[in-house]
Amino acid sequence: MKLALIPKIKHATSNNFFLLAGPCAIEGEEMALHIAEKIVTITDKLGIPYIFKGSFKKANRSRIDSFTGIGDEKALKILKKVSETFNVPTVTDIHDVSDASMAAEYVDVLQIPAFLVRQTDLVVAAAETGKVVNLKKGQFMSPESMKYAVTKVTDCKNNQILITDRGTMFGYQDMIVDFRGIPTMKQFAPVVLDVTHSLQQPNQSAGVTGGRPEMISTIARAGIATGADGIFIETHFDPAHAKSDGANMLNLNLLEKLLTDLVAIRKTINQL
Repeated sequence: MKLALIPKIKHATSNNFFLLAGPCAIEGEEMALHIAEKIVTITDKLGIPYIFKGSFKKANRSRIDSFTGIGDEKALKILKKVSETFNVPTVTDIHDVSDASMAAEYVDVLQIPAFLVRQTDLVVAAAETGKVVNLKKGQFMSPESMKYAVTKVTDCKNNQILITDRGTMFGYQDMIVDFRGIPTMKQFAPVVLDVTHSLQQPNQSAGVTGGRPEMISTIARAGIATGADGIFIETHFDPAHAKSDGANMLNLNLLEKLLTDLVAIRKTINQL
């Protein structure tokens, strides 16, 4: 897949990594525009190709009383407004076959959640929209097995594919990144490292996922050093009060320093 084929993508020839970043969930228009404006300013300064990320709904919550969204169409319209306001592409995750065609009307990249990446009907529905499909590697899958998820998309005559690694289950309540998976999966499609979800601590007794955001810089640096094509980061200006995944999100104020460091590492890697 060629990065330049993603609509509205900027800095595609910068020889930099690309970035998928934004809040876990769309909580409202003002918050989405605030976060997008900050990230666009940083990525334009550093020459990083950027795709705004935001879930229009959260269908895979641990508890029934957890936040799931502000309404599908309302959130999707906010994603479209972000794209039009800042002239950037957008990505959102889908959970049901019927979500594919609906979300495709508003965003440029459809993301298949890790828990659902083996759901053939869902992957095919995303592929058939003709949009870029971001396949998140299941926490329970080997890097080698992602070849078959990619094949489901290419068999639909869609070659616009990304693979995102978000860590592998390590016991009941932890995740670990096996960096050997990055070069393995790059044989199939460009590979993104989902830094923040790799630091989740799922299945907590309170029914709310924990996380280790203090390790974000460590994991992100290692991802760039081992050849990741892109980085995925969920970020919020007030993670402690975010309505979803606040425990592992990066504070927006820390993003510029992190990305500056990653650009420096990528530049060094490019010279080797």
